[in-house]
Amino acid sequence: MSSPGSTSSTEQYVVRAVRAEEWPAAKALRLVALQDPVAHLAFLETYDDAMARPDSFWQERTAGASVGSAGGARQFIVEGPDGEWVGSVTVLVEEAGTTDWAGFPVERRQGHVVGVYVRPEHRGCGLTELLFDEALQWAWDIDVERVRLIVHEDNGRALRFYRRIGFLPSGVSVPLTVGSAESELEYVLERP
Repeated sequence: MSSPGSTSSTEQYVVRAVRAEEWPAAKALRLVALQDPVAHLAFLETYDDAMARPDSFWQERTAGASVGSAGGARQFIVEGPDGEWVGSVTVLVEEAGTTDWAGFPVERRQGHVVGVYVRPEHRGCGLTELLFDEALQWAWDIDVERVRLIVHEDNGRALRFYRRIGFLPSGVSVPLTVGSAESELEYVLERP
């Protein structure tokens, strides 16, 4: 477990990887995220789709991204002083020689950041940076060559943040769905 930040605005929070048994909290935070005003730009999943998923889905998803799992993913959360989960980010590992979720070939071992969310009342004090610090450190520690994320061009807040922390556009556009004219942009951060 790491203790976040040295500033007074973030020292009351803890950033850490999820544990498998915490699936109810992971599910609850995801449902809150999917109700955000920009959820339609930030997530491919809808609130209704997520609500329809059985508990077994949430159990498997959380276990696969939990601390100590052998899976190729890790979910990090921010806990507030009262233990409430106020933010989350997940890194999926994509192996060279495979294809990604959109059917594109993966040429290098890379991390793929998904599910970025911080509750509105906790934004602006550095928590997203703390989440990314932890997530990126985990990715570098397991020897990914780069980390990427996909962002909608109309999601200005996210684009500004990703650019500010060093992610750059790769020039790749990813269709939102198969055959869709609407696409999102890939941003990458090379291993330091």
